[in-house]
Amino acid sequence: MRSGEGKVVCVTGAAGFVASWLVKLLLQRGYTVKATVRDPIADPQRDLIEPALKGTMNVLRSCSKVPSVKRVVLTLSMATVEVNGRPLTPEVLIDESWFSDPVICKELKRWYMLSKTLAEEAAWKFSKENGIDMVTIHPGWVLGPLLQPTLNLSVEEIIGLINGVQSFGNPSYTWVDVRDVANAHIQAFELEEASGRYCAVGTVSHRSDTLNILHNIYPAIQIPEKWKDEPTGVPTHRVSQEKAKSLGIHFTPLEVSIKDTVESLKEKNFISF
Repeated sequence: MRSGEGKVVCVTGAAGFVASWLVKLLLQRGYTVKATVRDPIADPQRDLIEPALKGTMNVLRSCSKVPSVKRVVLTLSMATVEVNGRPLTPEVLIDESWFSDPVICKELKRWYMLSKTLAEEAAWKFSKENGIDMVTIHPGWVLGPLLQPTLNLSVEEIIGLINGVQSFGNPSYTWVDVRDVANAHIQAFELEEASGRYCAVGTVSHRSDTLNILHNIYPAIQIPEKWKDEPTGVPTHRVSQEKAKSLGIHFTPLEVSIKDTVESLKEKNFISF
C-alpha cells in the first residue's frame, strides 16, 4: 500500500514551482490532493507582503477549525533565516536557530524576505496559541526541471547567469533541487517526529563556481565577460544539513540540478544555444 492511500492533503499555490512538484509526488504516493492556486504578482511591495501574511493566517485559521487536520507544513524560505545583519563569512554555519530581522529586511527593501519573515512570525505565534502541529521548510534558491509553464525567480537567476545579468546582491547562492524540497515537505508531513524548522539547502556556491559548472556541462555557454576574472573555489558560508537529513533527505548534486534545469529551459524554449 502506498503511504498516502486513503489520505487527503491540501496544497496551496499549487501552480507554483515547488508546489507543482509536491502535487506530483503526493499523487504518486497515492494521496488525494485538493489544490488551490494564486493570482500572478504585479507589485512586489503591495502583492507580496499583505497576501503572504493574510494568506498564511487564513489557512491556519481554517486549519484550527477542522479537527481532522493533523499537521500543517508551511513553505517558507532561507530568506526568513539569514537576513539578520550577521556577515556571511566562510566560518559561518547557518542553522535553524537563525531568524531574519524584519527591520533589516525593510531597510534593504527586500520585500520578498520581509513578507516571508512576517508570515513566519505570525504563523508560529498563531499555531502555538491554537495548538496547531506546524512544521516549516526553508529552501534556498530552488532550481530543477519546471512542471509549470512559467518561469520562477530562482530559475530566472540561472538564465540571468547565462546571459550575464544578475539581480541578486550576494555573489553566493544557497541552491537546492526542487525535487528535494518537495520530498522534504512530504517527509515533514509523514514523519511523526518531525518538528520545528528545517533549512533545505543542498549547496552553497559562489557565483563563479556556479558559472563554471554551467560552462563545464555546456561549453557553448560562455562565462560573461564581467565575471571572467572572478576566482573559483571561493570559500562561502555554510548551511547546516543535519536536521534536513533527519527527514531522510539526500540532496541532489548541484551539477545534476543545473543540467536538469537547463534541459528543462531548452525544452520549454526559454533559452536556446
